[in-house]
Amino acid sequence: MTLDEAQRLASRLRDELGRAIIGQQAVVHDILTAFFAGGHCLLRGVPGLAKTLLIKTLAQAIHLKFNRIQFTPDLMPSDIIGTEVIEEDRGTGRRDIRFIPGPVFANVILADEINRTPPKTQAALLEAMQEYQVTVNGIRYELERPLFVLATQNPIEQEGTYPLPEAQLDRFMFNVVIDYPSAAEEHRILSSTTRNDEPAIAAVAAGADIEAMRRLVRDVPAASNVIDYALAIVRASRPSGSAADGVPGPVRRWVKWGAGPRAGQALVLGAKSRALLEGRSAASPDDVRAVAAPVLRHRILLNFQAEADGVDADQIVGRLLESVPVS
Repeated sequence: MTLDEAQRLASRLRDELGRAIIGQQAVVHDILTAFFAGGHCLLRGVPGLAKTLLIKTLAQAIHLKFNRIQFTPDLMPSDIIGTEVIEEDRGTGRRDIRFIPGPVFANVILADEINRTPPKTQAALLEAMQEYQVTVNGIRYELERPLFVLATQNPIEQEGTYPLPEAQLDRFMFNVVIDYPSAAEEHRILSSTTRNDEPAIAAVAAGADIEAMRRLVRDVPAASNVIDYALAIVRASRPSGSAADGVPGPVRRWVKWGAGPRAGQALVLGAKSRALLEGRSAASPDDVRAVAAPVLRHRILLNFQAEADGVDADQIVGRLLESVPVS
């Protein structure tokens, strides 16, 4: 796949998503950036903002298998990865064990309200997201690629929820925040979704095209100053450092744990993917800055002082971008 072909593919996908999704251009851009980079997304927003429609439309536009998993307190790991059953041949009386795949055997997976289920069930997605396989009774089952997991969280209700462990949060490349639409966009939503006609979504790509796109993203060059900038941002997020190490005062005051090496990888890959989406042949420090918030906001753990002062992770990311110079 060439750079021009990749840009045309991205443009066609945006057009198809725009048939069903009104507004939310920044959210669509972030999700496509993570999708083409081979990462997974955590999407945070109140109900009714077309999160399910967005990911379902993406699967339709690429002709991929889509499954939705509704996470509830009684959901078990076998409800996600699948289970083994014993089958008996009535003629011979012979019994065999057969594996029945679960909903994780798909290309695009919507993990709806992932924080509604206990950590044991949440962890059932870890191996699939990282290793593209699941293990049942010591037997490994490969998952088809591409695999894209988009998990949603409702920021309003916190009763009966189980916060995701830090290890699982780190598996998500981006944490994307979806907000309310503008007045004009909401007017279009009310007008277009209360009629009989539904937009027809055409499949403009296949799974092989997405895999080729993901390989091309990794071939996009990133100069040493881009790598150094991503590294400096990640290291400046760790409060164990000093001002001489480039760690700003707000980080030392409000951050308990900073981002790890996987955040640096996500910054560089996200910058490469963003450059490719915009038709540029190389990543730049501006691309790193553009993906810093979705990459870091779920990887920076704040302390009690930050909570008392009303400081959130996005504000810390903003302070990092202000204080870390571009080399």
